[in-house]
Amino acid sequence: MSEIINKVAQSGIITLDLEDLVPERTESHIDIFSQLFQGLILREKDFRAWVKEHDWSLYTDHNVALFCSSDAVIPTWAYMLVSSALEPYTKQVYFTNPENLSTLVAERALAAINEEDYTDKRVVIKGCGKRAISNHAYVLLTNKLVRTAKTVMFGEPCSTVPVYKQRK
Repeated sequence: MSEIINKVAQSGIITLDLEDLVPERTESHIDIFSQLFQGLILREKDFRAWVKEHDWSLYTDHNVALFCSSDAVIPTWAYMLVSSALEPYTKQVYFTNPENLSTLVAERALAAINEEDYTDKRVVIKGCGKRAISNHAYVLLTNKLVRTAKTVMFGEPCSTVPVYKQRK
């Protein structure tokens, strides 16, 4: 019998899984609108009392979108006050609408990747997983890798779709 050789393992291909790169955390949203008097005005005394009394531990290890769903003018310090109250508990607070939260989380996570680590490497960005990752994250990662990688592919090492090949 001949020995089975894993050609994928010997190929030098690096597999990047966005599920590993973009951490999964509970996402929460805090809408300042609920703290406005008659939905229009932020009363400092009432707002500070709410910040002091609210149970911020509910957001432990969450990524939080902080926003106001109304057109009311909210002073900057109000967002800062909520952010400072959340700091001991959350992973990160973002000033954004809830629909943009996952995009900002992905951007922050992928900003930490050093594309120089992939200089002249063959990279596969894994395509299938257990949770949904936004197309935005795939585009961001691709943009970083094409600066230095020899090739960028999508899928699994045994079955890939070529995305980019370095020009000679």
